[in-house]
Amino acid sequence: MQDNFDSIISRNTLLWLLLTNVAVLSPQFEHATPWTTAICAICFVWRMGIYYGKVAAPPKWLVTSLAIGAATTLALVSSQIGLLNALINLLLLGYALKYIEMRELRDVKTVVLVGYFIIGFTLLNQQAIINTVHLALVAIINTSVLISVYQDNHKPSANLRFSFKIMLHSLPLAIVLFVVFPRLGPLWLVPSMKSAKTGLSDEMSFGDISKLTRSDELAFRVGFENSDGSTLGPANADLYWRTLVMENYDGKTWRQDPSIKEMQRQSFYQPSKRPLPKTEQLSSQKDAKQSSLRQKTLNYVVISEPSHQRWLYGLDQAFSQDNSIVELPDYTLYAMRPLDQRQSYRVVSYPNSQMDTKLTPKIRDINLTLPPNANPQTWRLAQQFSQQYPQPKARINAMMKYFAEQAYYYTLSPPAIGNEQIDDFLFENRAGFCAHYASALVYLARASGIPARMVTGYQGGEYNPKAGYYSVYQYMAHAWTEVWFEGEGWRPFDPTAMIAPQRILDGFDATFDSQNSYLLDSPFSTLRLKQYPWLNNIRNQIASMDYYWSVWVLGFDEQRKQAVLKKLLGDVSTSKMAIAMLVCITIILLFIAYFAGLFERKPKPDRLSRRYQAIVQKIMLKGAPEQAQLPPLAYAQALSAKWAISTPQWLPHFNQFSAEFVALKYQQLTTEQRAVHLRQFNRLYWALRLALFVSKPK
Repeated sequence: MQDNFDSIISRNTLLWLLLTNVAVLSPQFEHATPWTTAICAICFVWRMGIYYGKVAAPPKWLVTSLAIGAATTLALVSSQIGLLNALINLLLLGYALKYIEMRELRDVKTVVLVGYFIIGFTLLNQQAIINTVHLALVAIINTSVLISVYQDNHKPSANLRFSFKIMLHSLPLAIVLFVVFPRLGPLWLVPSMKSAKTGLSDEMSFGDISKLTRSDELAFRVGFENSDGSTLGPANADLYWRTLVMENYDGKTWRQDPSIKEMQRQSFYQPSKRPLPKTEQLSSQKDAKQSSLRQKTLNYVVISEPSHQRWLYGLDQAFSQDNSIVELPDYTLYAMRPLDQRQSYRVVSYPNSQMDTKLTPKIRDINLTLPPNANPQTWRLAQQFSQQYPQPKARINAMMKYFAEQAYYYTLSPPAIGNEQIDDFLFENRAGFCAHYASALVYLARASGIPARMVTGYQGGEYNPKAGYYSVYQYMAHAWTEVWFEGEGWRPFDPTAMIAPQRILDGFDATFDSQNSYLLDSPFSTLRLKQYPWLNNIRNQIASMDYYWSVWVLGFDEQRKQAVLKKLLGDVSTSKMAIAMLVCITIILLFIAYFAGLFERKPKPDRLSRRYQAIVQKIMLKGAPEQAQLPPLAYAQALSAKWAISTPQWLPHFNQFSAEFVALKYQQLTTEQRAVHLRQFNRLYWALRLALFVSKPK
């Protein structure tokens, strides 16, 4: 069977198909298995051979065999790569295999539609501004394929310009729908992506947080919304971003309590919200002297990066009205779905409020429990503190001073420890990171009879003055301690502030060399530009653009939408919304119709053409065939051939009339010649009208 491939699909379309194949598939290659990548590459090379006329289209049995083999392989490895990854690979394979076996124009249209679907799906997971611009260009290229199907005689550059014009015309309608269309929840849930989890874990050993200091990845960004319009947040020493609370310690690893983990599992079906703190529960001004926080509330927006975890970030006490966020009893925020893409959420924090002024016996026992027969030296030290300082608060303050007065060192690379972790750290190594000191303080507090627990999260943030927000990176991961006092509840204590106060006051970079920590494994990190002021200014400008995109596009929630509409319409009502939406859509549709040429008036034919067409119409009423696309002289010859036997009296006049029409329309005539031909044309016109009026139809 001989392929008629090139005669059905033009070379212009084939060229655009080569370009769009790479453009559509490239954003998804990070999710593609080696098998999928290999098949896509084979299909592309084969299609290039078809374009250059070196090979024919593959037989259908080969395409079918590849499809069955690929689907079977994906079914076998789906448990390893995850269901969603398997479905993505299946979609990519279907696109590539359909791409190589195309034989008709309808196949091209199918490939283009699947390309749009892949672009839309990619946009769900890659929402940064640079990814969005990239996908917009991919959509323009994909549209060029569709245009080339209907305008195959145009140059590729003309197809591209027309595609860009179409996308540009659709932009106003997209903006209007984005602003006024109601924010609806998802109609279905997409399976979670099985990807490498980043950031903090719900289990912590001594070396876990120090490993994060080697990462320059962005964890989240925060924009404060102060009542005076400023964007500055609290001082760096007060930026403790609470993420996880660890209450169970087995001598080696800190873990969340099973009751909290059970609430996390049930959060999708039984979401919980904590009651807002009462006014009388706010800490007194005297107790708040340790902190620079004097506000009763902090309002801010958090934009978290994809971590594929569910825990969120907030300052104490953090509350969110977002229905997709759960407020757990340990004062952490928890998302109902894994953070597989950027997520923006609003938080209100009460920094001076008290947490759990009363403890249930169960919670007290959990936060007093220690592994049996472990760390005897630390146990004896705790008893000494208990005897010297009977009051719990004085005892904890003495423990904090102990870290400052003894020869302890803060380091990212502490020496190895043995089975008695706390003893080895406190009495042998005397060098460690935040997790070492926080663990030691919790152990000392519990051993002396004071409930205490471990809190992990992030400390500090890099302020971007261009856009007024804070960037918190993985290397800012931190651990601190919470101690419970009767009548006051949980109070934070950070022994790191006693060992390395500059780490808390001025940030990570004030204590450690970035070249030997988070930049060590990142030779191309943009954070290297911080040491060059003018390059750092450019870095902040680019980061600001991405931040504004995240806030005003990705984070355009119902609250922001209502604020925008209130500025535009005043008091927002359903009737105003409907009228505004109708007016905007009408204007946009009229705008598109104008550029599409729907309002262009067809030019009226000149007087010569009108008279010629009037005679032709009358001749057709006498039984003559339609002129169709025949030129005037050819049409006159066709009529002479039709009525060769019985020639109508008016036919010779029509032949002469046609000749005069051609001369006047298409020949170069002088003024005198044109006047002669025009008089003859008009005389024949009136003669033909009279002759056709009195003649009978043939």
